[in-house]
Amino acid sequence: MVGKCSFLPYLKLCPCFPDGRTHSLLYQYTAVSEPIGDLPQFTAVGYGDGFLAGSYNSITEQAVSRASWTKKIEEEDPHFWNWMTQRAFHSGQRFRKDLENILQENNQSQGTLHVWQRLYSCELAEDGSKRGYDLYAYDGKNFLSFNKATLNWTAASAEAETTKKKWDADLDRGWRKKIYLEEECLAWLKKWLDYGIEARARKTEPPVVTMSSRTEVDGMESLLCRAHGFYPKEIDASWRRDGEVWLEDTLQGSVAPNSDGTYYYWLSIQIDPKERSRYRCHVEHDGLQEPLELAMEEGGMVLGILLLVILIGCIGKYAATLQMGL
Repeated sequence: MVGKCSFLPYLKLCPCFPDGRTHSLLYQYTAVSEPIGDLPQFTAVGYGDGFLAGSYNSITEQAVSRASWTKKIEEEDPHFWNWMTQRAFHSGQRFRKDLENILQENNQSQGTLHVWQRLYSCELAEDGSKRGYDLYAYDGKNFLSFNKATLNWTAASAEAETTKKKWDADLDRGWRKKIYLEEECLAWLKKWLDYGIEARARKTEPPVVTMSSRTEVDGMESLLCRAHGFYPKEIDASWRRDGEVWLEDTLQGSVAPNSDGTYYYWLSIQIDPKERSRYRCHVEHDGLQEPLELAMEEGGMVLGILLLVILIGCIGKYAATLQMGL
């Protein structure tokens, strides 16, 4: 299986393990230099395995739970969310101060909107491999990334060089980041896995795969393949031409969670409609007994025997449910 991961807006990096299942604890901060209506100037959100777990913003100044499994934490420690509130408050103060410093260093005046973001996370793979990263973005572009081995920062642009030099010289900052990513974050991740064991113990669910097509103005045809409702999140989906993996003129999304705990994914390709019969959407998942291949035929008909079996099963299950309710 090829592991894929989600990435958040502006931070256009996807640091993930290429193979095997991984678990992750991820936080994202966002700060804006100027007020925008009723929106907070600082927000923080936390995710466990891609699912929203908690959030904080500078208007309410209160960290709140966004997942049912966190009730176990509250039972163990009734003051947990108060502690998280204080932590998020001070983190927000430091984060917004960093933004002010960057504005000054780049001679950018107050009154102009700028967006400052941070994404930091630790990951634990099934084989015991560990990874941690800390990334910053400014105005929608990668800005700085942390190197745990050297305690130094890598600037993604000339605009980030001044901040890089300042942070490189701040060894305390570097050590705090390293200790958090390699120790504290992983400890919290393992605790999350204990607390969220019921959610993770759900049965394997196969993807429901659909295809659609659209004719472009230049006469080319765009095929879109969607896989949704699957669990676990690891999925291998690709375009095949004449049975071989085909990457040219393709786009793909990222595996993202649904509200019910399952995941969805999409990929597209642009082709010459005269060669449509050469292309297949190939999907592999633990919930499928064998790989699924779908083809878009003339008139918009989708061919895929395994998909038909899945749909018939779903219809049968739905009909049985209706009968039970009568």
